[in-house]
Amino acid sequence: MKGVAPGRRTVIRILTAAAIAAAVLLPQILQRYQQYHLIHVAGLIAIYVLLALGLNVIIGYTGILNLGYAAFYGIGAYTAALLAIHFKISFWLLLPISGLAAAAAGALIGMTTLRLRGDYIAIVTLGFVEIVRLGLNNLDFLTNGPKGLPGIDQTILVPQLTLAGRSLKLDNDISYYYFILLLVLAAIFVLLRLHNSRVGRSWVAIREDESAAEIMGVNTTAMKIQAFATGTFFAGVAGCVYTHWVGFITPELFTFWESVLLVVMIVLGGMGSTAGVLLGALLIVGIPEVLRDVLQQFSGGGASSMKSFYDNLILARMLIFGVIMMVIVIFRPQGIVPPKRPRVSEKKSGSEPAPDGGV
Repeated sequence: MKGVAPGRRTVIRILTAAAIAAAVLLPQILQRYQQYHLIHVAGLIAIYVLLALGLNVIIGYTGILNLGYAAFYGIGAYTAALLAIHFKISFWLLLPISGLAAAAAGALIGMTTLRLRGDYIAIVTLGFVEIVRLGLNNLDFLTNGPKGLPGIDQTILVPQLTLAGRSLKLDNDISYYYFILLLVLAAIFVLLRLHNSRVGRSWVAIREDESAAEIMGVNTTAMKIQAFATGTFFAGVAGCVYTHWVGFITPELFTFWESVLLVVMIVLGGMGSTAGVLLGALLIVGIPEVLRDVLQQFSGGGASSMKSFYDNLILARMLIFGVIMMVIVIFRPQGIVPPKRPRVSEKKSGSEPAPDGGV
């Protein structure tokens, strides 16, 4: 946290520690009150956080609009599923393999879009996610088509990890939640280190002005490919974890609209901001589910007219959620937690005479 005042640095550390403690205690509290569905939702939010962190490298750090990120999520998921079903490969080996498979696809897309900028890259990535979805739907002999791949968790041993003589089995929602939380913390650590490195500064330079970055000696070709590969690696890892956790995948889980949802998380939270990405994923995935549970509790009793009213609210929860998002976007167009950017003071035009020969 270079360039941050000591007092502000202390506040950031306290808030970070409090957030980690809350994330660790959350499933235990939910289990005590028998809110098992919300434990599953918490794990799902963590999956989306991991996905959004990867996409933030491409959109937030580098400024490349990628509308096909769900395709790399699907590539990682199907790579893990097919290798587990046909070759019985261990989950711990499948994690890096799935990430590398998605990263290779990301690097390939990065190389094909080197001559493109702005909206044209978005169009190419949009087409890619549809190609992947249609391919997974039509390759019945390999992917089982739209029927999906069931029974993944029955074809291999339950993932098990031994730490300090204690065995950790990934066999329920809580264990998967904690494992995904570890992956999220590791991803945040790696990405913050990257963002503060020479590579991260090169990505930001490309985002601000690609032509100027080239003039200043930044290898924009290599940096853009590296951004695609780095960001999509996390999508592949998330796909592997989701596949083993749920035990069933279908091509309809990896559509264009899934990519749009991830982009909304980043834009809403603040492009390039790690805290913004976390908050955006929490709001987009968590609020609709929490609204449903809260409204269902209210609709459980009382007069029939009130029950009917709350039942209608449950059906309209996405509308309520949409109104909330519109209000946030109107009043915080830069995102809820925008990244801190250095400000350069500009002198007012005409306040000082121009140098000789200047305009």
